[in-house]
Amino acid sequence: MPLVDMRDMLKHAYQNNYAIGGFGLVSLDFLEAIIIAAESCRSPAILNLSEPLFDRHDFKLIMPAVERAAQQAKVPVAIHFDHAQTPESISQAISLGCNSVMLDVSAETFTVNIAQTSRVAETVHACGAAIEGALGFVGGAEGENAVNHLGEACFTPVAEAKAYVNRSGVDFLSVSIGTRHGRQHHHTKLDLKRLKHINQEIGIPLVLHGGSGLAEDQYHKLILNGVAKINCYTELSDTAAAVIRCNVQGHAKKGYIEVLQGIKDKLIERIKIFMHLWGSSGRAAEVLMQCRTWQLAEQIVIFQVEKCHLLQINTLIEHGQEQLSSVPGVRQVFSGWSINDPNQIHICWRVQFVHHDVINHCSQVINDRIFSLLSNSANPKLSIAFSPSISRML
Repeated sequence: MPLVDMRDMLKHAYQNNYAIGGFGLVSLDFLEAIIIAAESCRSPAILNLSEPLFDRHDFKLIMPAVERAAQQAKVPVAIHFDHAQTPESISQAISLGCNSVMLDVSAETFTVNIAQTSRVAETVHACGAAIEGALGFVGGAEGENAVNHLGEACFTPVAEAKAYVNRSGVDFLSVSIGTRHGRQHHHTKLDLKRLKHINQEIGIPLVLHGGSGLAEDQYHKLILNGVAKINCYTELSDTAAAVIRCNVQGHAKKGYIEVLQGIKDKLIERIKIFMHLWGSSGRAAEVLMQCRTWQLAEQIVIFQVEKCHLLQINTLIEHGQEQLSSVPGVRQVFSGWSINDPNQIHICWRVQFVHHDVINHCSQVINDRIFSLLSNSANPKLSIAFSPSISRML
């Protein structure tokens, strides 16, 4: 089954009162465990890659494996870039294969949050991807003791939620109602009344951060009040760590592979429990029927020019490649030229996009930047003819 649009995936969960796990991954063991568990449960799944954890792995190196695993999965899968710090990192994440992102500016003021999120949302949607916004601050730190990173929690204001969603353009909203990122050492008190009012006001899928360590009945109440995505990393991290501690206990001379043995199996067990608990188990087929697939697209752009000096041709090609590569959602650009007849040359760029929606945005770049450069060329003999582009889905 292909990658699917996370908007469709979460819309189905939201409308049918279940939640899909956004499972954090930091290694291939985590990645394989999530996919295997999802296929075993026939559950949709979201692969979460969190920018604050990138000091533990190389995002650019792991993304090809993540994308390939999602594309080969037998259940619907989306790839989400979580807690992005900058618009630049979001553009990079989309180009590398993420089809959903979260810009985390929840610590900013309401006005600044809306301004920054709305600008990013426009770019993200132009790439065909989804965006999660955050209103209210969820403290803690992923994979660590929450009590070590208390901070000052700021609950999502009900009165501001609707205005935030309407003005920011987000597809999902991360809410702060009492959870914290990281390991919980006491019962978490949730403001379910606040959650209910937020859900009634905005009517879009809600996201819960700090989803580890809650009671079963708490999960059920969260889902009934609009939570369609539950992020989970700390419990998976602790599960893997427990296996390592068990493996090295009394066996200090064990090798690397022996120390890690059994991690994937334990992760699979834990993830399957969550999928059953949150109600996503057995939903894969019906979710796929409701979801648009996420596929790469390709377009060939051809300019016809009068024969000119080779240096000028190379300059035009390099400029075109630079401008096209700068467009968010453009994955790769290949270029070349050919002689059509003794007096004409075809300059060609083959552009690979993360999604078909990017083509419309890219067409403006072609017209505004590349075509204008050719038209304003210092060579008086240069004439321009824009050849119709060829577009196809990969």
